Amino acid sequence: QVQLVQSGGGLVQPGGSLRLSCAASGFTQEPYALAWFRQGPGNEREGVSCISHSDGRTYYTDSTKGRFTISRDNAGSTWFLQMTSLRPVDPGVYYCATVMGCRWPYDPNYWSQGTQVTISS
Repeated sequence: QVQLVQSGGGLVQPGGSLRLSCAASGFTQEPYALAWFRQGPGNEREGVSCISHSDGRTYYTDSTKGRFTISRDNAGSTWFLQMTSLRPVDPGVYYCATVMGCRWPYDPNYWSQGTQVTISS
C-alpha cells in the first residue's frame, strides 16, 4: 500500500523560510501528479501547489506564487515545497498528496499525515 511520509514542518519567524519534503513508499508507477495542501484553522483542506506528471509544469495559488516553489526528484517519488517570505496567512497543517492531474480542484488519491507550520515572532 502506498504511504506518504512528510517532514520539515515547524515554527518560523514572519518573513522566514521553511522547506517541506514528502517521500512515498510502495509507490508503483502510476501517472499521478504531486501536490501540497494546507488546512488552516476552521477551514477545509485546500490545494496550495501542484507539479504535473507529464511535463513537470508547476501550479500555485495567487497568494503563494512568487514565494513558494514546488519541485520533485527525477524518480518522482520525492517532492518538496520551498516556502519563503512566510506571512500570517500561511500557517496551518500542510499535507502532501498524489493527485489525478493539476487541474483545479486537485483530485487526491493518497495523503500524508500532515505537519504543522507555525509563524511566531
